Amino acid sequence: MDEAKHSLGVILFPAFDWSISPTHPEREERLLYTQDQLKEEGLFDIEGIDEHKPGVATREDVERTHFCFPEMEAVATRSHLVAAGGCITAADLVAQGRADKAFALVRPPGHHAMKVVHGSRGFCNINIEAVMIEHLRENHGKRRIAVVDTDCHHGDGTQDIYWNDPDVLFISLHQDGRTLYPGTGFPADCGGPKALGRTINIPLPPGTSDEGYMMAMERVVMPILKHFKPELVINSAGQDNHFTDPITNMNLTAQGYARLTELLQADIAVLEGGYAIQGALPYVNLGICLSMAGLDYSGVREPGFDAVRHAQRPQIAEYLAKLCDTLPEVYFNPPSLSQSLAEGAGGGSIEREDGAEWFVRHKNIYYDTDSITEAQTESLLLCGSCRGLLKVLSRSTKNPDCLGVEIPLDACPACRQRGLELYEEAQARGGFRYTQLINRVDRQYLRHGF
Repeated sequence: MDEAKHSLGVILFPAFDWSISPTHPEREERLLYTQDQLKEEGLFDIEGIDEHKPGVATREDVERTHFCFPEMEAVATRSHLVAAGGCITAADLVAQGRADKAFALVRPPGHHAMKVVHGSRGFCNINIEAVMIEHLRENHGKRRIAVVDTDCHHGDGTQDIYWNDPDVLFISLHQDGRTLYPGTGFPADCGGPKALGRTINIPLPPGTSDEGYMMAMERVVMPILKHFKPELVINSAGQDNHFTDPITNMNLTAQGYARLTELLQADIAVLEGGYAIQGALPYVNLGICLSMAGLDYSGVREPGFDAVRHAQRPQIAEYLAKLCDTLPEVYFNPPSLSQSLAEGAGGGSIEREDGAEWFVRHKNIYYDTDSITEAQTESLLLCGSCRGLLKVLSRSTKNPDCLGVEIPLDACPACRQRGLELYEEAQARGGFRYTQLINRVDRQYLRHGF
């Protein structure tokens, strides 16, 4: 019998009772074929590979990560909490040393859910990776974490949550936003004023194959990870970059994904997208599991692959070679705040309020799944002693006049005090229908509404 070189915990949650609609790509059948494939191939008969039941994320798990308006129960169903709980189970397995690696094969996905949540966008309600990361930080003392998002769609929600966090490196390899939802994820978007260079976007042309993905991994992702030295590496392992996926335009194969996984050596993988539920997911997920466990994956082959028809065009290799020459500079030599402002990167400006300087971004966000429009003003206090207090004013077609205040991990006493005062003053003055406080220093998560 084979024995895993790296012990692997697999958390499987198909969410049989949840779908957006009976015919929507994000529906109950999405993981059924994967579940059958893993069992038919005898994956769980391999010594060192074990299946684990998911836990259930709590209100506190979600509210330490998101501003949920009007409240968590309005944006997250039981299935969303179990998907996030499955990620927490994966994190606990690795952090407690019960497994070398873990793969959360769960749905619904999460990487389009931003810091503020009014509903569902890109099939995502809560950001299951971010909920897991904040659990790791609060309960296992992990601080320096890298997220490599290989989903075909730009991980705009994860980027938004960690935009101002210098201790989280976010790298997204995705189909160029000029050709695919959500239309974002360009190299100039490299992080907030205290985290410049901690966001790396790698927009890939339609038709990119295994060859192009490996070029980006070897020339951009791996050198940056080596320098950043994270305590944990997390792979947002969306599989809609497969050549059979019905809603994207890429040419990655199961073998390519397994090689990418082997090179990355992520501690934890989390399923995101992937909607070729018969032709891709069973094979890609099997390849990922074998690769994470350090086992031979060369026999994993999906049906329908044509080496000629799915070959990458020479022009793509030429384009990617030039892109890979320039992208490492975003991390190793990021722009200064003044350069970033002059170039308009991140869409921010500096404004003065009550004798302090704030970095302010105005954002208009559309929740395509729920048809909600949101206008948001995000302000980061430019503090010289910590990464800065965050406040968000939000108004949507679903919820009027909301305020979120976040006192970050390791906030200085002044930012902590100012954050508490902002939250208390908002309630005393009125004017907001809903207010929420995320106080990471004191592990205090409060909300007020009427």
